[in-house]
Amino acid sequence: MKKSNVLIVGGGGREHAIACALKKSDKVGKLYCIPGNAGIAQIAECVPSVKATELEKIVEFVNSHPDIELTVVAPDDPLAMGLVDKLEKAGHRAFGPRANAAIIEASKVFSKNLMRKYDIPTAKYETFSSYEKALEYVQTCPIPTVIKADGLALGKGVIIANTREEAEAGLREIMLDKAFGSAGSEVVIEEFLTGFEVSVLAFCDGKTVVPMASSQDHKRAHDGDTGLNTGGMGTFSPQNKYTPEMAERAMKTVFLPTVRALEKEGRPFKGVLYFGLMITSAGDIKVLEYNARFGDPEAQVILPRLKTDVFDVFNACIDGTLNRIALEWDERAAVCVVAASGGYPLKYEKGKKITFGDIDEDVTVYHAGTAICPECGEIVTSGGRVLGVTALGKDLSEAKKKAYDNIKKISFEGMFYRNDICKEA
Repeated sequence: MKKSNVLIVGGGGREHAIACALKKSDKVGKLYCIPGNAGIAQIAECVPSVKATELEKIVEFVNSHPDIELTVVAPDDPLAMGLVDKLEKAGHRAFGPRANAAIIEASKVFSKNLMRKYDIPTAKYETFSSYEKALEYVQTCPIPTVIKADGLALGKGVIIANTREEAEAGLREIMLDKAFGSAGSEVVIEEFLTGFEVSVLAFCDGKTVVPMASSQDHKRAHDGDTGLNTGGMGTFSPQNKYTPEMAERAMKTVFLPTVRALEKEGRPFKGVLYFGLMITSAGDIKVLEYNARFGDPEAQVILPRLKTDVFDVFNACIDGTLNRIALEWDERAAVCVVAASGGYPLKYEKGKKITFGDIDEDVTVYHAGTAICPECGEIVTSGGRVLGVTALGKDLSEAKKKAYDNIKKISFEGMFYRNDICKEA
């Protein structure tokens, strides 16, 4: 059987999980990754000299490698910038939404207005491009309130304000101090919802939507959901409070309406659509956020549980044949705990040597912020979130124990992790 070579764009834990999933396919040959990391380099040819946002260079690389039959665009920035569009225009197959559909993540103002227009349940909200008008609003709106930067902010552009003073400080940080750059030119201010969160990723081909197994992310940096928002300190799958009845309701009220709304707007979504949901204390299902790609670290617990060949699924999304695919899942649970650099998500040092112990079977260490030191050849830290230790177990409790037993076998200077990932178990 002829095998297909695949390029993955990105260099984090999500991309390592995608690479591992593709490596399991007997239809996939050589893997390339731009820029990749030290873990991905063990199974793919990495091109660290090119950034994931250097679109023209990526297209040139694919043009110069006719053996590449599919490019998987994994991170938010190149999707929003239109990498899929550019690759398609150059005659290449690419997995991921085009820019006009990726806007569902790239602009929170767009996504909230889409939900309002098509009656998709979400928190009540107002949008502002004027700092003065936003400030006036937070002086009278219900507290707590949630302030979100409109654009992409590496999962960190959300402030939960428990007092008016915090709301005012958050607005200053986003709109005046430009903590998230141009992403904070507009803001969404919305009601604070209570209940439990669930992440549901779904494959889409523009018309059909096929949800994956449920999961839940832990965004705050420290135990007890304290500290600053991060890109994610750990996750688990399945979210055991999310019942089949809730999943059925979510399909009818959120998943299908969203995909149909995008299609009606002339923005057909092909790729992975991430639904961040809140199941309120009243039992309502509301959308907290959309992402236009695999979550990170959700991918690190979802993809190890996916038994269906992910290469086939990616191609079905591109070809509009997703209705012919039935996803099969490993019944075991998965828990991922993230090891981060001291100081993250603020200032942190790089270049710290990582020491690995003997990792158990059914446990995978996904690399996120790692690199190979050019001087010593050792694996060193190169980011805020460094590694994700993912364990499979017969239930969440067993998977959690395995993940924590194994993260203790890894060390680097300044390393920290949360001790309460999957506290439900």
